Amino acid sequence: MEGVLIQIMALVSLGLTVLAWRREPRLVWRFVPPETVTPVDAARFEKIFDYTAETGQAHSPAILLDDGDVVLAWFEGSEEAQADVDIRGVRLCPGTQGWKTVGPDLMMTRGELSDAFTPDQLVVTLGNTVQDDANPHSLFATVVSVGGWAMASIARVRMGPRGPALAEKLSLSPFLNRSYLVKSPMVAMADGTYALPAYFEMGATYGSFIRFDRHGRVCDARRMTGQRTKPIQPMVVPLNETDAVAFLRNFEPGGRLLISGSEDGGQSWSVAQPIDIANPSAPVAALALGNGLVLMAMNDQPAAADTLRLVLSEDEGLTWRVLKELEKDGGDARYPMLRRLGEDGFVLSYSHGTKRGIRAFYFNMAWVLEQ
Repeated sequence: MEGVLIQIMALVSLGLTVLAWRREPRLVWRFVPPETVTPVDAARFEKIFDYTAETGQAHSPAILLDDGDVVLAWFEGSEEAQADVDIRGVRLCPGTQGWKTVGPDLMMTRGELSDAFTPDQLVVTLGNTVQDDANPHSLFATVVSVGGWAMASIARVRMGPRGPALAEKLSLSPFLNRSYLVKSPMVAMADGTYALPAYFEMGATYGSFIRFDRHGRVCDARRMTGQRTKPIQPMVVPLNETDAVAFLRNFEPGGRLLISGSEDGGQSWSVAQPIDIANPSAPVAALALGNGLVLMAMNDQPAAADTLRLVLSEDEGLTWRVLKELEKDGGDARYPMLRRLGEDGFVLSYSHGTKRGIRAFYFNMAWVLEQ
Protein backbone atom coordinates (compact mmCIF):
# COMPACT_ATOMS: atom_id res chain seq x y z
CA MET A 1 0.00 0.00 0.00
CA GLU A 2 2.81 2.36 0.90
CA GLY A 3 4.50 1.72 -2.47
CA VAL A 4 1.30 2.53 -4.36
CA LEU A 5 0.93 5.77 -2.40
CA ILE A 6 4.48 6.79 -3.28
CA GLN A 7 3.82 6.10 -6.97
CA ILE A 8 0.63 8.19 -6.88
CA MET A 9 2.47 11.08 -5.21
CA ALA A 10 5.25 10.85 -7.82
CA LEU A 11 2.70 10.97 -10.66
CA VAL A 12 0.93 13.94 -9.09
CA SER A 13 4.26 15.76 -8.72
CA LEU A 14 5.17 15.02 -12.34
CA GLY A 15 1.76 16.22 -13.51
CA LEU A 16 2.06 19.48 -11.60
CA THR A 17 5.55 20.03 -13.04
CA VAL A 18 4.30 19.48 -16.59
CA LEU A 19 1.34 21.79 -15.97
CA ALA A 20 3.60 24.54 -14.62
CA TRP A 21 5.93 24.12 -17.60
CA ARG A 22 3.06 24.38 -20.11
CA ARG A 23 1.74 27.53 -18.42
CA GLU A 24 5.15 29.18 -18.54
CA PRO A 25 5.45 31.65 -21.46
CA ARG A 26 7.64 30.37 -24.27
CA LEU A 27 11.07 31.86 -24.64
CA VAL A 28 11.38 34.58 -27.23
CA TRP A 29 14.52 33.97 -29.27
CA ARG A 30 15.25 37.58 -30.21
CA PHE A 31 17.93 39.90 -28.93
CA VAL A 32 17.44 43.46 -27.79
CA PRO A 33 19.15 45.25 -30.72
CA PRO A 34 22.01 47.61 -29.83
CA GLU A 35 21.15 51.28 -29.47
CA THR A 36 23.13 53.62 -31.70
CA VAL A 37 25.65 55.50 -29.55
CA THR A 38 25.98 59.15 -30.51
CA PRO A 39 28.35 61.74 -28.97
CA VAL A 40 26.96 63.91 -26.17
CA ASP A 41 30.06 65.41 -24.51
CA ALA A 42 33.47 66.51 -25.75
CA ALA A 43 36.04 63.79 -26.34
CA ARG A 44 37.44 62.22 -23.17
CA PHE A 45 39.85 59.38 -22.46
CA GLU A 46 41.16 59.11 -18.90
CA LYS A 47 42.55 56.60 -16.46
CA ILE A 48 40.19 56.27 -13.49
CA PHE A 49 41.81 53.47 -11.46
CA ASP A 50 45.25 51.90 -11.13
CA TYR A 51 45.92 49.28 -8.47
CA THR A 52 48.68 46.81 -7.72
CA ALA A 53 48.35 44.12 -5.08
CA GLU A 54 50.90 44.32 -2.26
CA THR A 55 51.54 40.60 -2.65
CA GLY A 56 50.23 37.87 -4.91
CA GLN A 57 47.81 38.40 -7.77
CA ALA A 58 44.82 40.62 -8.60
CA HIS A 59 43.10 39.39 -11.73
CA SER A 60 40.02 39.26 -13.97
CA PRO A 61 38.07 42.45 -13.20
CA ALA A 62 34.31 42.58 -13.58
CA ILE A 63 32.47 45.87 -14.17
CA LEU A 64 29.31 46.16 -12.08
CA LEU A 65 27.07 49.18 -12.77
CA ASP A 66 25.22 50.61 -9.76
CA ASP A 67 23.11 53.79 -10.00
CA GLY A 68 25.63 55.63 -12.14
CA ASP A 69 28.64 54.40 -10.19
CA VAL A 70 31.10 51.78 -11.38
CA VAL A 71 32.08 48.90 -9.11
CA LEU A 72 35.13 46.90 -10.17
CA ALA A 73 35.34 43.40 -8.68
CA TRP A 74 38.30 41.02 -9.07
CA PHE A 75 39.74 37.95 -7.40
CA GLU A 76 42.89 38.39 -5.32
CA GLY A 77 45.20 36.08 -3.39
CA SER A 78 48.64 34.50 -3.40
CA GLU A 79 48.00 32.90 -6.79
CA GLU A 80 45.11 32.00 -9.06
CA ALA A 81 42.97 29.04 -7.87
CA GLN A 82 44.56 28.95 -4.41
CA ALA A 83 42.80 28.58 -1.07
CA ASP A 84 43.41 32.20 0.00
CA VAL A 85 41.65 33.86 -2.97
CA ASP A 86 38.73 36.20 -2.20
CA ILE A 87 36.83 38.87 -4.16
CA ARG A 88 37.87 42.49 -3.68
CA GLY A 89 36.10 45.53 -5.06
CA VAL A 90 36.30 49.29 -5.48
CA ARG A 91 33.55 51.85 -6.13
CA LEU A 92 34.28 54.59 -8.68
CA CYS A 93 31.92 57.55 -8.55
CA PRO A 94 31.89 60.07 -11.44
CA GLY A 95 31.42 63.75 -10.63
CA THR A 96 32.09 67.27 -11.85
CA GLN A 97 35.43 67.27 -9.98
CA GLY A 98 36.55 63.94 -11.40
CA TRP A 99 36.22 60.38 -10.20
CA LYS A 100 35.95 59.61 -6.49
CA THR A 101 37.37 56.25 -5.37
CA VAL A 102 35.90 54.31 -2.43
CA GLY A 103 38.02 51.29 -1.49
CA PRO A 104 39.42 48.85 -2.48
CA ASP A 105 37.86 46.61 0.14
CA LEU A 106 37.04 42.98 0.64
CA MET A 107 33.77 42.37 -1.17
CA MET A 108 33.23 38.64 -0.66
CA THR A 109 35.28 36.00 1.16
CA ARG A 110 35.19 32.24 0.63
CA GLY A 111 33.85 31.74 4.13
CA GLU A 112 31.06 34.28 3.71
CA LEU A 113 30.00 32.70 0.44
CA SER A 114 30.05 29.21 1.96
CA ASP A 115 27.75 30.43 4.75
CA ALA A 116 25.37 32.01 2.20
CA PHE A 117 24.96 28.88 0.05
CA THR A 118 21.61 27.09 -0.09
CA PRO A 119 22.00 24.13 0.13
CA ASP A 120 25.32 24.19 1.96
CA GLN A 121 28.43 24.18 -0.20
CA LEU A 122 32.06 24.57 0.75
CA VAL A 123 33.95 27.20 -1.27
CA VAL A 124 37.72 26.69 -1.42
CA THR A 125 38.55 29.34 -4.04
CA LEU A 126 36.89 31.96 -6.24
CA GLY A 127 37.32 33.10 -9.84
CA ASN A 128 35.68 35.26 -12.51
CA THR A 129 32.55 37.23 -11.67
CA VAL A 130 29.99 39.08 -13.83
CA GLN A 131 26.98 41.23 -13.01
CA ASP A 132 23.53 39.61 -12.88
CA ASP A 133 21.72 42.24 -14.95
CA ALA A 134 18.33 40.66 -14.27
CA ASN A 135 18.55 41.11 -10.49
CA PRO A 136 19.68 44.24 -8.64
CA HIS A 137 22.68 43.79 -6.33
CA SER A 138 23.38 40.29 -7.64
CA LEU A 139 26.24 38.70 -9.52
CA PHE A 140 27.39 35.39 -10.93
CA ALA A 141 30.58 33.97 -9.44
CA THR A 142 32.84 31.13 -10.48
CA VAL A 143 33.30 28.94 -7.39
CA VAL A 144 35.38 25.86 -6.70
CA SER A 145 34.58 23.35 -3.96
CA VAL A 146 37.02 20.62 -4.96
CA GLY A 147 39.87 20.47 -7.50
CA GLY A 148 40.65 23.35 -9.87
CA TRP A 149 38.89 25.28 -12.63
CA ALA A 150 37.84 22.09 -14.41
CA MET A 151 35.66 21.32 -11.35
CA ALA A 152 34.23 24.82 -10.97
CA SER A 153 30.54 25.77 -10.96
CA ILE A 154 28.55 28.99 -11.40
CA ALA A 155 26.74 30.52 -8.44
CA ARG A 156 24.14 33.28 -8.46
CA VAL A 157 24.97 35.49 -5.48
CA ARG A 158 22.64 38.09 -3.99
CA MET A 159 24.71 40.70 -2.20
CA GLY A 160 23.67 42.30 1.05
CA PRO A 161 25.10 45.39 2.79
CA ARG A 162 27.85 43.32 4.43
CA GLY A 163 28.61 40.71 1.80
CA PRO A 164 26.80 37.78 0.19
CA ALA A 165 23.28 37.24 1.57
CA LEU A 166 22.21 34.23 -0.54
CA ALA A 167 23.99 31.96 -3.01
CA GLU A 168 22.63 29.19 -5.23
CA LYS A 169 24.48 27.05 -7.75
CA LEU A 170 23.05 27.13 -11.26
CA SER A 171 21.72 23.77 -12.41
CA LEU A 172 23.45 23.26 -15.77
CA SER A 173 24.18 19.53 -15.97
CA PRO A 174 22.70 16.35 -14.46
CA PHE A 175 26.22 14.89 -14.25
CA LEU A 176 28.07 16.42 -11.26
CA ASN A 177 26.98 19.91 -12.46
CA ARG A 178 30.58 21.08 -12.63
CA SER A 179 33.15 22.58 -15.01
CA TYR A 180 31.00 25.60 -15.95
CA LEU A 181 32.54 29.06 -15.60
CA VAL A 182 31.66 32.69 -16.47
CA LYS A 183 33.63 35.59 -17.92
CA SER A 184 31.41 37.76 -20.17
CA PRO A 185 28.47 40.10 -19.47
CA MET A 186 24.86 39.01 -19.88
CA VAL A 187 22.82 39.55 -23.05
CA ALA A 188 19.41 41.26 -22.99
CA MET A 189 16.60 39.40 -24.77
CA ALA A 190 13.43 40.85 -26.31
CA ASP A 191 11.09 39.10 -23.84
CA GLY A 192 12.62 40.96 -20.88
CA THR A 193 14.85 38.09 -19.78
CA TYR A 194 18.62 37.82 -19.97
CA ALA A 195 20.99 35.17 -21.28
CA LEU A 196 24.35 34.32 -19.74
CA PRO A 197 27.38 33.43 -21.88
CA ALA A 198 29.34 30.70 -20.08
CA TYR A 199 31.75 27.92 -20.96
CA PHE A 200 32.55 24.29 -20.20
CA GLU A 201 36.22 23.55 -19.60
CA MET A 202 36.57 19.82 -18.88
CA GLY A 203 37.64 17.70 -21.87
CA ALA A 204 35.71 18.86 -24.94
CA THR A 205 35.57 22.59 -24.24
CA TYR A 206 32.75 24.73 -25.63
CA GLY A 207 30.88 27.96 -25.12
CA SER A 208 27.33 27.97 -23.78
CA PHE A 209 24.45 30.43 -24.20
CA ILE A 210 22.27 29.97 -21.11
CA ARG A 211 18.65 31.17 -21.07
CA PHE A 212 16.67 31.99 -17.94
CA ASP A 213 12.90 32.18 -17.58
CA ARG A 214 11.13 35.19 -16.03
CA HIS A 215 11.66 33.66 -12.56
CA GLY A 216 15.40 33.41 -13.07
CA ARG A 217 15.48 29.64 -13.51
CA VAL A 218 17.77 28.02 -16.08
CA CYS A 219 15.48 26.74 -18.83
CA ASP A 220 17.72 26.26 -21.89
CA ALA A 221 21.37 26.21 -22.98
CA ARG A 222 22.79 26.20 -26.51
CA ARG A 223 26.38 25.18 -27.31
CA MET A 224 29.09 26.96 -29.28
CA THR A 225 31.37 24.13 -30.34
CA GLY A 226 34.58 24.00 -32.33
CA GLN A 227 36.03 21.59 -34.86
CA ARG A 228 39.70 20.93 -34.08
CA THR A 229 39.57 24.05 -31.88
CA LYS A 230 38.94 24.61 -28.16
CA PRO A 231 36.53 27.56 -27.79
CA ILE A 232 35.90 29.05 -24.34
CA GLN A 233 34.86 32.39 -22.78
CA PRO A 234 32.36 33.56 -25.44
CA MET A 235 31.83 37.31 -25.73
CA VAL A 236 28.37 37.58 -27.33
CA VAL A 237 27.64 40.74 -29.35
CA PRO A 238 24.08 41.14 -30.69
CA LEU A 239 23.99 43.02 -34.01
CA ASN A 240 20.20 43.18 -34.41
CA GLU A 241 17.14 41.24 -33.21
CA THR A 242 18.18 37.95 -34.82
CA ASP A 243 21.92 38.13 -35.55
CA ALA A 244 24.84 38.00 -33.15
CA VAL A 245 28.52 37.16 -33.20
CA ALA A 246 30.41 35.45 -30.39
CA PHE A 247 34.16 36.00 -30.10
CA LEU A 248 35.78 33.09 -28.26
CA ARG A 249 39.16 32.60 -26.68
CA ASN A 250 41.16 29.84 -28.29
CA PHE A 251 42.22 27.55 -25.42
CA GLU A 252 45.12 26.36 -27.58
CA PRO A 253 47.98 28.87 -27.14
CA GLY A 254 49.45 30.51 -30.20
CA GLY A 255 46.29 30.13 -32.25
CA ARG A 256 43.74 32.50 -33.77
CA LEU A 257 40.72 34.20 -32.26
CA LEU A 258 37.57 32.13 -32.80
CA ILE A 259 34.18 33.36 -33.95
CA SER A 260 30.72 31.79 -33.93
CA GLY A 261 27.52 33.31 -35.27
CA SER A 262 23.79 33.06 -34.70
CA GLU A 263 21.05 34.11 -37.13
CA ASP A 264 18.07 32.95 -35.06
CA GLY A 265 18.32 34.89 -31.81
CA GLY A 266 20.72 32.50 -30.13
CA GLN A 267 18.84 29.25 -30.76
CA SER A 268 21.75 27.87 -32.79
CA TRP A 269 25.39 28.82 -33.26
CA SER A 270 27.77 28.07 -36.11
CA VAL A 271 30.86 25.97 -35.49
CA ALA A 272 33.55 28.26 -34.05
CA GLN A 273 36.11 29.08 -36.72
CA PRO A 274 39.47 30.90 -36.51
CA ILE A 275 39.64 34.40 -37.98
CA ASP A 276 42.62 36.48 -39.06
CA ILE A 277 43.42 37.79 -35.55
CA ALA A 278 46.13 36.15 -33.45
CA ASN A 279 45.05 34.99 -30.00
CA PRO A 280 47.52 34.03 -27.23
CA SER A 281 44.80 32.01 -25.45
CA ALA A 282 43.21 35.22 -24.15
CA PRO A 283 39.60 36.43 -23.89
CA VAL A 284 38.36 39.63 -25.53
CA ALA A 285 35.79 42.24 -24.54
CA ALA A 286 33.40 43.71 -27.13
CA LEU A 287 30.34 45.96 -27.51
CA ALA A 288 28.04 46.78 -30.42
CA LEU A 289 27.56 50.53 -30.90
CA GLY A 290 24.84 50.40 -33.56
CA ASN A 291 25.07 51.06 -37.31
CA GLY A 292 27.47 48.15 -37.76
CA LEU A 293 30.06 49.48 -35.29
CA VAL A 294 31.69 47.02 -32.88
CA LEU A 295 34.22 48.06 -30.25
CA MET A 296 36.68 45.47 -28.94
CA ALA A 297 39.64 45.20 -26.55
CA MET A 298 41.92 42.32 -27.47
CA ASN A 299 45.35 40.74 -27.15
CA ASP A 300 46.57 40.02 -30.68
CA GLN A 301 50.16 38.86 -30.23
CA PRO A 302 50.39 35.12 -30.93
CA ALA A 303 52.95 34.21 -28.25
CA ALA A 304 52.05 36.33 -25.20
CA ALA A 305 49.61 38.89 -23.84
CA ASP A 306 52.16 41.70 -24.17
CA THR A 307 49.94 44.00 -26.22
CA LEU A 308 46.36 45.06 -25.48
CA ARG A 309 44.65 47.08 -28.20
CA LEU A 310 41.34 48.88 -28.40
CA VAL A 311 39.99 48.36 -31.92
CA LEU A 312 36.89 49.31 -33.91
CA SER A 313 35.00 47.55 -36.69
CA GLU A 314 32.64 49.47 -38.97
CA ASP A 315 31.32 46.38 -40.77
CA GLU A 316 30.01 44.17 -37.91
CA GLY A 317 33.36 42.57 -37.19
CA LEU A 318 34.68 41.80 -40.67
CA THR A 319 37.59 44.27 -40.55
CA TRP A 320 39.20 46.22 -37.71
CA ARG A 321 41.30 49.33 -37.16
CA VAL A 322 43.33 50.21 -34.07
CA LEU A 323 42.09 53.09 -31.92
CA LYS A 324 44.69 52.85 -29.16
CA GLU A 325 47.43 50.60 -27.82
CA LEU A 326 46.69 50.37 -24.11
CA GLU A 327 49.67 48.24 -23.11
CA LYS A 328 52.66 47.11 -25.17
CA ASP A 329 56.29 45.97 -24.94
CA GLY A 330 55.87 43.63 -22.00
CA GLY A 331 52.84 45.31 -20.46
CA ASP A 332 51.28 41.89 -19.89
CA ALA A 333 47.67 43.09 -19.91
CA ARG A 334 44.89 40.53 -20.11
CA TYR A 335 41.26 39.67 -19.33
CA PRO A 336 39.66 42.94 -20.50
CA MET A 337 36.11 43.88 -19.54
CA LEU A 338 34.17 46.57 -21.42
CA ARG A 339 30.77 48.04 -20.58
CA ARG A 340 28.70 51.04 -21.61
CA LEU A 341 28.13 53.78 -19.03
CA GLY A 342 25.44 56.42 -19.52
CA GLU A 343 24.44 57.83 -22.90
CA ASP A 344 27.78 57.84 -24.67
CA GLY A 345 30.43 56.61 -22.22
CA PHE A 346 32.39 53.37 -21.80
CA VAL A 347 34.43 51.80 -19.03
CA LEU A 348 37.31 49.45 -19.84
CA SER A 349 39.17 47.46 -17.20
CA TYR A 350 41.81 44.73 -17.31
CA SER A 351 44.52 43.09 -15.23
CA HIS A 352 48.17 44.01 -15.81
CA GLY A 353 51.69 43.20 -14.66
CA THR A 354 51.40 39.39 -14.86
CA LYS A 355 48.08 39.47 -13.00
CA ARG A 356 49.47 41.75 -10.28
CA GLY A 357 47.01 44.63 -10.60
CA ILE A 358 43.89 46.20 -12.08
CA ARG A 359 43.55 49.25 -14.35
CA ALA A 360 40.43 51.02 -15.59
CA PHE A 361 39.75 53.78 -18.12
CA TYR A 362 36.74 55.90 -19.03
CA PHE A 363 36.23 57.20 -22.57
CA ASN A 364 33.31 58.37 -24.66
CA MET A 365 31.90 58.14 -28.18
CA ALA A 366 33.33 61.48 -29.27
CA TRP A 367 36.82 60.15 -28.50
CA VAL A 368 36.11 56.95 -30.47
CA LEU A 369 35.02 58.93 -33.54
CA GLU A 370 38.06 61.21 -33.37
CA GLN A 371 40.54 58.33 -33.67
